[in-house]
Amino acid sequence: MDEVPLSRTEQRNPRSAAIDRMPTLELLHLINAEDRQVPIAVAGVLPELAAAVDLAVAALAAGHRVHYFGAGTSGRIAVLDAAELIPTFGLEPGRVVAHLAGGTRALTRPAEAAEDDEAAGAAAAGDVVAGDLVVGVTASGRTPYVKAALGEARSRGARTVLISANPASPIAPAVDVHVAPDTGPEVLTGSTRMKAGTAQKLVLNAFSTATMVRLGRTYSNLMTDMLASNAKLRDRQLRILAEATGAATDRCREALLEAGGDAKIAVVTLIAGTTAEIAGRALAETEGHVHRALRLLDHVAG
Repeated sequence: MDEVPLSRTEQRNPRSAAIDRMPTLELLHLINAEDRQVPIAVAGVLPELAAAVDLAVAALAAGHRVHYFGAGTSGRIAVLDAAELIPTFGLEPGRVVAHLAGGTRALTRPAEAAEDDEAAGAAAAGDVVAGDLVVGVTASGRTPYVKAALGEARSRGARTVLISANPASPIAPAVDVHVAPDTGPEVLTGSTRMKAGTAQKLVLNAFSTATMVRLGRTYSNLMTDMLASNAKLRDRQLRILAEATGAATDRCREALLEAGGDAKIAVVTLIAGTTAEIAGRALAETEGHVHRALRLLDHVAG
């Protein structure tokens, strides 16, 4: 039986061979130097990441869902990314769903054996339907739980993306897009919570943020769709309205009240000088894109 070659994430890093004999500051300099390689590796896979974003935009725009599947560090990062989309972009719960090997208990306690459970991976993908996008997140590019979930998703007609730190992943040939920043050997051999995990955080942040922007969940670089669920966020919402429109804070507060708390409707109301009802209709016709709604109202006015 042929020996399976080690992925780059499992190889020893010669630069850190003396790590256990280094003074604290030297050790931290070494970790920092290795970490600086991560954004460079991510920059090298932006074309693949763009293709993944386009698949996500198409799925969500058509009313379908995006699913993340991961185990260990990769799965926890995926859970974090999915959860943050709800308050940041006002995304409806259940539109981007994270599936973690071992379930919610594995968020805070090790469940290393769960990553080998192919049956659980396939079962977790049981509610995937054609038109959904399934994103597998695994540093090694080999995790059986993720492989099985991707396979089940393909059999159901979903598009698939793999995010790994292993360009030679054996799972990759069977997916639509493979995003594989090559972060190389870790400072601590095989500890993919380090560079590989950082790369996955960067990739998922960029993937989900770009997807939300493309779906019109922002105006310029402002979070017009965020959920203002506490005093700090309500103040931020007013600042966003003032930044977007140039209107005084009191007028922004009035417009927000007239819009029923919908900041995006308030933005269109203030910029176009129209009513909340008309602004809401324009946004509905333009799938929530503020620039398009403003052009529509300008055209109607003209």
